[in-house]
Amino acid sequence: MSAVTTKPLKLRAEDADDLAILSAALQDAAVPIADMRYFPEDKRFMLAASRYRWEADRGANAGGGERIASALIFDHVTRVRRRGIEQADGERILALLALETGQGTVDLHFSGDATIRLEIAKLACRLDDFGESWPTIFRPAHKD
Repeated sequence: MSAVTTKPLKLRAEDADDLAILSAALQDAAVPIADMRYFPEDKRFMLAASRYRWEADRGANAGGGERIASALIFDHVTRVRRRGIEQADGERILALLALETGQGTVDLHFSGDATIRLEIAKLACRLDDFGESWPTIFRPAHKD
């Protein structure tokens, strides 16, 4: 499989429409629990993920796609709540399914009915890919 020559993503979100774009780009990202951190003194939540590059996808019959390392960073975070996620279970890897904004909140929905709710003073987030992408034969798929 030859590498696709699309550039790494560097995106920002400041409203619900922006966040929907980030959510689509991050769908099916593999996120180790150990790579999620809240820094209360900086009011920042960060996670590192192995993101499936949907923007470089050639379709279900093309024999796979690519993944790339990505960082998702939220600023102005005042509180973090977790459901179905224990920080002590750091080796567990979750699939990020969607990002959803509410009144003063952003929910990160993961597989296995796990959720992280960020309480935010305002929406300010960014997604940065880094490093080189690598091929994968595993294209994420969802039942209808």
